[in-house]
Amino acid sequence: MSKISAQEVVMRLALVAGFMICGMVLFAQGVQGQEAPKVHSMTGCLKAGPAPGSYMLTDLAEGPKLVGIVSSAVNLAPHVGHKVELTGTPVSEKEAVKENKDVPKAPHYMKVTAMKHISSTCP
Repeated sequence: MSKISAQEVVMRLALVAGFMICGMVLFAQGVQGQEAPKVHSMTGCLKAGPAPGSYMLTDLAEGPKLVGIVSSAVNLAPHVGHKVELTGTPVSEKEAVKENKDVPKAPHYMKVTAMKHISSTCP
């Protein structure tokens, strides 16, 4: 049997502690680097999508020409054909299709958290 000296034990413990500290720092940096999706609002004409219960925002004042609505915390059905301001968070195309297979194809997707009625008619 070989004996491990006290100095070797201390060196091994220091090495393990160093790896643990490096791991915690890298983990903390990864958590900080993940930003929450930015809440934004878009104004346009709310239209029914091609599938039942699907919606899209068209005729936007600025930004993309069409927005696919992935989900909504607001009942959008009574506002189809109206000019509205939708507030929510952006969603990637991959995430949109994964979450809602019926979401209308669009250059921008969002999850709606609030709606403001602007007009009962669209341009």
